[in-house]
Amino acid sequence: MTDPTIPEPVASFVAAVNRHDEQAFLDAFTDDGAVNDWGREFPGRDQIKAWSDKEFIGSHGTLTPEEVRVDGDTVTVVGDWRSNYANGRSRFTFDVAGDKIARMTIREG
Repeated sequence: MTDPTIPEPVASFVAAVNRHDEQAFLDAFTDDGAVNDWGREFPGRDQIKAWSDKEFIGSHGTLTPEEVRVDGDTVTVVGDWRSNYANGRSRFTFDVAGDKIARMTIREG
């Protein structure tokens, strides 16, 4: 089902990304959080930060959400991603654990 409202903590995460707030971006993840970017795995805060410095926050990325789906603790946001590194419609799938993001998976939207 498509839901136009992005639930927390994903809504705050998207806002942090769009304002290029690295600390809020990193703090959105659980201690053992991970990012999977098109099959490349970045587990833990240090690897997430190193990836983000080049390809996400560091590339001044912004996400304009177009579709939102919620299925239990999984939130999927499809939207237009724009940055100095990559551009295009992308699908971000978030596995939520309480008030944090345990995993973010990025694929083609």
